[in-house]
Amino acid sequence: MKTPATYPSSRTVLAGLLLALAFPLAAAPRFTQPDAKRHPNLFTWTDTCNVHVIRDGDTALLIDLGDGSVLDHLSEIGVKKVEWVLFTHHQREQCQGAPKLKGRGVKLAAPEFERALFENPANFRKMIVRLGDPFTVHGSSFVRPAVEPIKLDQTFAKMDTFTWRGREFRCVDTRGNSPGGMSYFLNEGGRWLAFTGDVMMDGAKMHTWFDTDWDYGFAAGVWAIANASGQIAAYNPAWMLPSHGQPIANAKQQIGEFQQKLYNLERLLVRGYPVMSFAPAAQDVTSQPTDVPNVWQVSKHVFKFRGPSFAPNFYMILADSGRALVVDCGLIQTNILEAALDGMRQKHGLKAIDAMVLTHMHGDHFLQAPHLKKTWGTQFWALDRMKDVCERPEAFDYAAPIQAYGNGVERIKFDRLFKSGETFDWEGFHFTIDWMPGQTEFGLCLNGMIDGRKVAFTGDNIFGNPADPKQNGHEAMSSRTSGILDEGYIVGAEYLSKLKPDILLGGHSFVMDQPAKFIERYRKWSYEMRDAFRGLSSEAEYRWWFDPFWVRAEPHRLSLKRGETIEVKVNVRNFEAKPLEFIIAPHAPPGLQTGPQPWKALVAPQTVAHFVMKVSAEAAATPGIRHVAFDITRGGKRQGELFDCIVEILP
Repeated sequence: MKTPATYPSSRTVLAGLLLALAFPLAAAPRFTQPDAKRHPNLFTWTDTCNVHVIRDGDTALLIDLGDGSVLDHLSEIGVKKVEWVLFTHHQREQCQGAPKLKGRGVKLAAPEFERALFENPANFRKMIVRLGDPFTVHGSSFVRPAVEPIKLDQTFAKMDTFTWRGREFRCVDTRGNSPGGMSYFLNEGGRWLAFTGDVMMDGAKMHTWFDTDWDYGFAAGVWAIANASGQIAAYNPAWMLPSHGQPIANAKQQIGEFQQKLYNLERLLVRGYPVMSFAPAAQDVTSQPTDVPNVWQVSKHVFKFRGPSFAPNFYMILADSGRALVVDCGLIQTNILEAALDGMRQKHGLKAIDAMVLTHMHGDHFLQAPHLKKTWGTQFWALDRMKDVCERPEAFDYAAPIQAYGNGVERIKFDRLFKSGETFDWEGFHFTIDWMPGQTEFGLCLNGMIDGRKVAFTGDNIFGNPADPKQNGHEAMSSRTSGILDEGYIVGAEYLSKLKPDILLGGHSFVMDQPAKFIERYRKWSYEMRDAFRGLSSEAEYRWWFDPFWVRAEPHRLSLKRGETIEVKVNVRNFEAKPLEFIIAPHAPPGLQTGPQPWKALVAPQTVAHFVMKVSAEAAATPGIRHVAFDITRGGKRQGELFDCIVEILP
């Protein structure tokens, strides 16, 4: 590919010089031309994204806007006026400069499917989340709308055309990186120019995983982006002009490579057991029915629930004394739970439930915990690192918090917290509680000898039928559960390999006997999954590309009164083995003020630093929900407003 022509910027900003005293800044934005000879009126400006400029005399049309700095430099290429901005998708890096357009008479257009994300961004930021909220993974948002509403003049359906100064653009649905993403195809001189947003980057790479991670490990975003790339390949564009990275000449071959990577990713990503078809058949071939309806017996001292289309989270270890430990308690109707416990009291001598051990943070595993405490005086036990995410889930943006289930339980408070590796003795049994991540970072394994066998209670990390050699057992692979493989499934798989349990008692009533070979397949999968992610990652360190929480406000959701100021801790993570410079500038909408502006620091290798951001609501602010975005420069590279926190101004 030829080296693009460049047009140096003349900007000299005092603030930039002051920052440069402490930090080397990113290279100054400039105009480039992917093909100046054949397409002399096509330019690209790069700040938080690529802004593609199509010039017609002294007038221009822009594809995306970035931070809006392009507007101050158009005179360098002879442009005096912008007539249209066509947005490929809603994500903030594409449009965070929209306030700079006020008073310029510029018209704005975007995909119809994303109109609400542009015009009503606060609708997609909630103080109380639910599992079915649009554009979320069980309540955790995967969209990134602008801080301030952007009023559109026109929207495009997926097969529309748009004409500007004699040029006809085809508007093609290429969702995948964004739920309504669109590409614009322009035929110029018999050659297709494809403005493709974030469908694919040069090198057959995906822009970010966390933007395509749309569901709880069922690959909807992967299917969408593979299909989108197929639409682009069919045009065989001379130039593919993405929103990030270099322009791609003759992209068809790269698209083919990209699709093969996606097919491999999908094969590994979707559950390692038949979750949507034969899951009930694989759930348990070990336990036996008891004389208590719905209660089954795994061994002399271990009981569980079982029934058709019934996969609650509940195990009971019943000691000879009649005292019990429960592992998880959720997805069970109260009347069914109480009837079963009454039956266990009458027929199996149940006298007390001393404690419930929670295997991980997801709300469906402790929905009935408050009922156990109220009726049985049960204590709640967990791993220490699970404390905050269960006791104040609103402070985080993780998937499936307890409040998302809508049953009135918003949090629980633990009575006892264990460090990983800590042991306890109870009623003649000796147990260990270990950190066991996988599906989420915030998980544990309760293990010990019960009825002559080493039993491991593993939560939602591994499911399936160990006797089926085609199954590797992994559960949902989601970025929004704090599930980085190196801190999740790989750790959990290596842990089980060393533990060598005789039987696994997983969440949702899964009993897995003689699991040694099953665990080895699970371990092998975890490394293959990481390799697949690395092969698609646009970052050399794939965790930047995978993790949606490397800049994270805590609390993620906060309420304040007009005239009030609250402090928020903003955590900044460095995945690299070297120090990295960060510049983070909070961007608040009207009605809110934030400080400091900006935060600048060198973050040590593989650590988390933090700064304190003050958020103030103006005395005259209109009550309602806003969000504050964080404009990030990392290691000299401008990232834009990738992450945010939610602020409710109270009346």
